[in-house]
Amino acid sequence: MASTKPQLLRNLHVEFIRSLDNKKDSLEYHLTSHLKLNGVYWGLTALDLLGRLDVFEKEDVITFILACQHSNGGFSGNVGHDPHLLYTLSAVQILATLDSLDRIDSARVVDFVKNLQDPESGAFCGDIYGEVDTRFVYVAISCMSILSSLDQIDVDKAVEYINRCKNFDGGYGSVPGAESHSGQIFCCVGALSIVNRLDTVDIDKLGWWLCERQLSNGGLNGRPEKKEDVCYSWWVLSSLAMLDRLHWIDHEKLIEFILGAQDDEAGGIADRPGDMADVFHTVFGLAGLSLLGYPDLKPVDPRYCMTRDVTKRLGL
Repeated sequence: MASTKPQLLRNLHVEFIRSLDNKKDSLEYHLTSHLKLNGVYWGLTALDLLGRLDVFEKEDVITFILACQHSNGGFSGNVGHDPHLLYTLSAVQILATLDSLDRIDSARVVDFVKNLQDPESGAFCGDIYGEVDTRFVYVAISCMSILSSLDQIDVDKAVEYINRCKNFDGGYGSVPGAESHSGQIFCCVGALSIVNRLDTVDIDKLGWWLCERQLSNGGLNGRPEKKEDVCYSWWVLSSLAMLDRLHWIDHEKLIEFILGAQDDEAGGIADRPGDMADVFHTVFGLAGLSLLGYPDLKPVDPRYCMTRDVTKRLGL
């Protein structure tokens, strides 16, 4: 008898996400407490892709988000932690998804973000401690775009910094001279796409580097000689989508790989088949499937990792 193709376990994934906040006695819950705000964003976006935002109690989510905001406008990953750009973007994305950006003082958020840009290099620090990374350039540009405040930062300088991080292979690293990596490439291409500067990208060279990330099992890796990982179904695919080169990889093999990483008992998606599922790989697996046109998932915006319903409502 011929084997049937794996299917998306929609209801199990909804239950998996719904159950996450009930695991407060587990070691994993406490080890990841500093990422709780990110986790809410991952779970909320996964549910939005599945068309099941009703699973979240909206006011409970908003109350938690507001409790994570600091007087300087930034947000921390959990109540009582330090503010950082990464958590600030997640907070803004959550509130945008819930159509509740009016619940915060956006001007304070804008001040927090713009004060982290270095006026000379154009780069952004993640927080007051000064770490620089192309992730933070993307986060700042994405956050300011959602808040309709791109004019409050030096976009031209930020683009110049991104261009200094471009490598001979067409890819981008975390800082000038760092090796190309799919996650950093998403950040740089995403930022350039938001500010309409994809003219600075060597599209075919980068597209070729990205499509070479597909391995014989259908999965994608982050850089040469590394293992496949479901999360790169987002970082690689979204970049290819923004470059209009999504057709350069084998869609069916990647779909089979992502679906093979599902937990068919408890729900959720793992980094690769046989490993433990988590909400991080669940959202990026679903987002990858959405980019591949998998049925009954909302379309995702490759620039923001939010559904197109949300970005259209925001006029992005």
